[in-house]
Amino acid sequence: MRLRTASGLAATLGLAMASFLTASPASAQVSGCEPLQKLLTARQSLVAKITSAQKAKRKMTPQEACSTFGTLVNNGNETLKFATANQDWCQIPATFIDGLKADNQKITTFRGQACNAVKQQAAMQRRAQQQAQGASPFGGADSITSGAGGGLKVPQGAL
Repeated sequence: MRLRTASGLAATLGLAMASFLTASPASAQVSGCEPLQKLLTARQSLVAKITSAQKAKRKMTPQEACSTFGTLVNNGNETLKFATANQDWCQIPATFIDGLKADNQKITTFRGQACNAVKQQAAMQRRAQQQAQGASPFGGADSITSGAGGGLKVPQGAL
């Protein structure tokens, strides 16, 4: 995953989390709204994991990114479901839900890119293994033993 993409993601998530966390203390005070605080705390730790990797100038592997963004998207879906269902009771502002939807759509895009990179990497490894299995240990195709065209040919006709 490119660092430029990760820094853009960190900025997006940082701004989105700021608005989420300012809305959450009021909503968590109402009985029955505690799950929202738990979901937001889990979300914040996932965002911290992504931003700490960026600050350490360590690129996440495509597998790590796919997994982390997948977990973040699932968290966003659960948070949206709860926030929408309990918007009135927990006094959740519409701007909070709108911001979460936009944030979750961006993260879904990043997850798709990371997971596609994992698929492409796996396909390239399979091709490399297949080519390595079909290649001669002396370099090049072994047309004598493999039967593939070229190399020495057995004369046709009566022997």
